[in-house]
Amino acid sequence: MLHERLLLILGLLFVVFLLVMLGQKLRISYPIFLVLGGLVLSFMPGLPRIAIEPELIFLIFLPPLLYEAAWYTSWRDFWRWRRAIGLLAFGLVFFTSVIVAYVSRAMIPGFTLGLGFLLGGIISPPDAVAATSVLKGIKVPKRVLAILGGESLLNDASSLIVFRFALATVLSGAFVWQQAVTSFLLASSMGLVVGVGVAYGFYLIHKYLPTTPSINTGLTLIAPYVMYLVAEEFHFSGVLAVVSGGLLMSFLSHAVFDANTRLQTNSVWASLSFVLNGLVFILIGLQLPIAVEGLGNYSLQQAITYGLIISAMVILIRLLWIFPAAFLPRMFSRTVRSNEPSPGWQGPLVLGWAGMRGWCRWPPRCPFRCWPTGSRFRSAT
Repeated sequence: MLHERLLLILGLLFVVFLLVMLGQKLRISYPIFLVLGGLVLSFMPGLPRIAIEPELIFLIFLPPLLYEAAWYTSWRDFWRWRRAIGLLAFGLVFFTSVIVAYVSRAMIPGFTLGLGFLLGGIISPPDAVAATSVLKGIKVPKRVLAILGGESLLNDASSLIVFRFALATVLSGAFVWQQAVTSFLLASSMGLVVGVGVAYGFYLIHKYLPTTPSINTGLTLIAPYVMYLVAEEFHFSGVLAVVSGGLLMSFLSHAVFDANTRLQTNSVWASLSFVLNGLVFILIGLQLPIAVEGLGNYSLQQAITYGLIISAMVILIRLLWIFPAAFLPRMFSRTVRSNEPSPGWQGPLVLGWAGMRGWCRWPPRCPFRCWPTGSRFRSAT
């Protein structure tokens, strides 16, 4: 069994490399090509059914990918574009969740408003990896990349508010907003504290112990897992712990890493990120048979129809939100006009179209049952 699983993983990696090379040859962005390749592979007869527990997915993939995104996020740019990032990471997530909730209740038989908000909380935040992965290697303005990167680091926190309110409604039949808000504030704030504390501990190790470039590189690989696991052990936000810790380590790295360490670390992380991203995107496509089996009383045609309608609606909502959010502050604030260059129409259009959704991040107690039951998974945020 172990040998078969290892062979399957190696086979998937080989397929990932082939698809990436083919995507480069055809000039197709490799995440999109990998998802399509996974969908095709899922229909191949004789291929073993790949059903990975969500807890394992989040434990292996999420910490390093978030850490890398935070590491390469400029704190100066993050702070400079904080207004735009906040409007997307918080305002747009709440707005999208409300629209999705009411439309899904009116459209899908048996859907309550609570289930609608649950669905809205799941799909409203763009994926933390997909947009930046697709845009790597494409010439886009630095401002666009900074806003997308900052949004992807924070929008899980805002979607968690919606999800917890909706889950409380589904389970109890009534909103318990005081408990949900208190739980969110505690998990978020303590997640930030844990991330900063663990990152500062690693900073002291890098600075005062006789490390080598290889040891420093190994410590950077360990750090995101330590941040995530410590925060999750106390039921705090592992996502925010990794994000805050990654931002702090990125800010302090110039004081502890020499040129050799930076070169080695960048090379190792580039390879690791490529492999993890490739596996993530091909696994998304391979989950199609499992998603079909979990439809319950809904037919495949109904699911496709609802999915296409809601997907189109989410894309349209983001585009409708982006342009007023980009231009209204300039109309009412002279400070904004003097300090920020005009975004034009190209930048908001790219930001609006880049709202990609990746794998589902929520636990199997969610009523949509995308994953097999019986998992010990706990919400990643």
